[in-house]
Amino acid sequence: MDAAVSGTSSARVIRTPDQRLRVFVSSTLRELEPERAAARAAIERLHLAPVMFELGARPHPPRELYRAYLAQSDVFVGLYWEQYGWIAPGEDVSGLEDEYRLADPELPKLIYVKQPAQRDERLAGLMERIRADDTASYKPFSDADELAGLLEADLATLLAERFDAGRAPSSTSLAEPTTGRIPVPSTDVVGRGRDVATLLAWLGGGEDGVDVRRLITLVGPGGIGKSRLAIEVARLASDRFDRVTFVPLEHVRDPDDVLPAIARELGVRAGDDLPLVERLARARAGRRDLLVLDNFEQVIEAAPVVATLLAQLAEASLLVTSRTRLRVRGEQVFDVDPLELPGDPDASAMPDIIGASAVRLFADRARAADQRFELTDSNGRDVARICRALDGVPLAIELAAAGIRVLTPAAMLSRLDGVLPLPAAADRDSPERQRTIQATVEWSIDLLGEDAHALFTRLGVFAGDFSLDAVEAVTSDASWTAGLLQTLLELVDGSLLREHDVDGLPLFSMLAPVREIATARFEQETDAAAVRLAHAGFYVRLAAQVEPLLRGSTQHPAVRRLEAERDNLQSGYRHLIAAGEVDAVADAVWRLLLYWWIEDLLPDAKAWMQDVLGRGVRLTGRTLAVARLLPAWVSLWQPGDEIDVAAIEESVVLFHEVEDVFSEGCALTILGIAYGATAPPDLDRAEDVLRRALELVPVDLDPSFNAVFRSVLGTNEFLRGRAAEALALFEAARADAVRVGDRFVEGLTLTNVGWSRLALGEAHPEFFTRHLEITLSFGSEDGVGYAFEGLAACAIVLGDIERAGIFLGAAETIRQRTGIFDRRSYVTYGPFVERVLASERAGEFVAARDQGHQTTRADAVRLALEGGP
Repeated sequence: MDAAVSGTSSARVIRTPDQRLRVFVSSTLRELEPERAAARAAIERLHLAPVMFELGARPHPPRELYRAYLAQSDVFVGLYWEQYGWIAPGEDVSGLEDEYRLADPELPKLIYVKQPAQRDERLAGLMERIRADDTASYKPFSDADELAGLLEADLATLLAERFDAGRAPSSTSLAEPTTGRIPVPSTDVVGRGRDVATLLAWLGGGEDGVDVRRLITLVGPGGIGKSRLAIEVARLASDRFDRVTFVPLEHVRDPDDVLPAIARELGVRAGDDLPLVERLARARAGRRDLLVLDNFEQVIEAAPVVATLLAQLAEASLLVTSRTRLRVRGEQVFDVDPLELPGDPDASAMPDIIGASAVRLFADRARAADQRFELTDSNGRDVARICRALDGVPLAIELAAAGIRVLTPAAMLSRLDGVLPLPAAADRDSPERQRTIQATVEWSIDLLGEDAHALFTRLGVFAGDFSLDAVEAVTSDASWTAGLLQTLLELVDGSLLREHDVDGLPLFSMLAPVREIATARFEQETDAAAVRLAHAGFYVRLAAQVEPLLRGSTQHPAVRRLEAERDNLQSGYRHLIAAGEVDAVADAVWRLLLYWWIEDLLPDAKAWMQDVLGRGVRLTGRTLAVARLLPAWVSLWQPGDEIDVAAIEESVVLFHEVEDVFSEGCALTILGIAYGATAPPDLDRAEDVLRRALELVPVDLDPSFNAVFRSVLGTNEFLRGRAAEALALFEAARADAVRVGDRFVEGLTLTNVGWSRLALGEAHPEFFTRHLEITLSFGSEDGVGYAFEGLAACAIVLGDIERAGIFLGAAETIRQRTGIFDRRSYVTYGPFVERVLASERAGEFVAARDQGHQTTRADAVRLALEGGP
């Protein structure tokens, strides 16, 4: 019963909506401002991510910066008219031409030239060179509207042409992940070019005499843009590190949970035999990691953990966002300042006002809220005054700009004057800026209608992303929910909520400073306790609704749904445990057994059940069975843990007493695994309980779990030395999994089929490569290791010793990276390895194994699936 694993997408392969293609737009800024806005709108209509510099009248961005942006982009769009652009001191070409030169030759290039024109001589020369470039598409246009139509059509055609290439896995799409789950931003970074360049230099080290900084803390008040800046730096720094991992701590409140959160994002498993920090150190040894710890302020007591990580992970760097410095040795603080403000609006020229990054951010977000908005001579000075009043704080500016749908800048300014805490001042300190954020959020709330105002407060119950169904559940007792969807959209329009979708399911979220205010307001509600119970109750019911969908062909979207709302699942269940409502939690956790298994979250489920047992409340028989069984089962897969056979036997009896046939079958199967794992193994007792499980859960009742139970029985037969009987069970289980479309269970059976064939003297690597293909889609590393171990054994039987050594070395490296150093799977591949080591080819095998330790996962996967070097 070994779970399976992950894949990533290539930069040249079509991505899903939450990994949007990035379109780099190159042009001069001032002369083509309307065209840039039109291009951006066209790109966003296709749900792609525009990559555009918005630095106003400043010199062109640093070469290192736009080189990094280009490296992260998937399509190059060039917009040209009359100006060649500014040439920096010491350079011989403008940034405009340099961007074109630096674009990857394989990057699709869409070139649009505005007509008519009186071009700068050097720009005319560049146009001639572009026309001669047979890798670029070259089209004229006359105005912004025509450009938008051309660009949207060309991008759609480009996506269609490349779609087939994105369907099948390629060598690059199977590469070892260089990034963790870095959030995909919905907006561009505005006015942070110099900050990004500085942080990249600090992380890179050795450039322009800058020493590497291993611990950088981005410090500033909520809403100043720390997280957005960290995300941008993380994306652009990925080529400097073996792996960039983003660890969101927004919903972590207990400092003791920080290290497990980091380990989970790194894919490192916890175990009871070794402290987690040591397991992390061993797992990531020799790897140059960048860890981004976001929203650290509420767990600031965990700062010593950061210092320990820095000492233990000798080649890692940490980028932390926090409202306060950590005050640990080696920390380099980077103060995230407000955006550049315009000068005195009454004494400044309009080009200078428009060039200020704060004003550009307002204009950008205002156009997103209302496409009719244009920055003009008549409203520009009021916009400048708004930005100065808001002290250049990005979130405050974004919230204010969202109000452009109902207020002119002049009207907005008059209202803001009444709510801001102090007159604007350039030297205002962080606490005042924090009050500016709060005042602006409160001002945005005051613009809402009565129903939207009440809904905003009620949404403070949520811990993370939430669905419309969840909102309906926590507002069902309210009198103001008749037009709930429209009320939600009012919050979205006001930038107090953000909306995205997962497999067609709309989800909503709040930025951290906005959520803080919603949560604080919710805490003051007289019915907060009842709403919390309604919230937790919804996620208990969700477990019952999703449980049958976790089997068969509906499995993947069901897992995605649960993963999207995992923060709320956890907070709801913890609330019920604290309230003593442990029966509902045990039932929900047990129903989601496959989800925890697929997502490698069984240790979390184990911890909750241990908490249930430790509450000292009276438990029903079924709850006690679940609470005893889950920790015992997880311990079977955690090296060093004792096998608690008695707890599993007790669970079997308890499930039988309450006539829960399915759960009794699961407990019997786990008991069979336990009997087979004891020393010495009791295979007769194991077979007895496994056959009882199959009688309780026949294939017509639950084909997915029946296939799992048969696979465990097959393993028992395999351990008895009955390879042919084992193979028959594995093949039948695999056939049923394929029939019902359950790829997870199919993946579990494939390696067992391969090992049975090997035991019968037949090497069939195709079973392990098929397992590898499936396991790459699941999101964890264990299955890749199992596939490589099987492929190593096949190669030994086939006499390809070099290939065998590489696969085994790669598998051992994966085990090291996930923190599973003494995996029990050695019982299967160990005899093959020992046979080679006792042969005359031992030296060749050891050398290849060492090579495998140094081989990237991408190359090992390519070797497996393509047979390449």
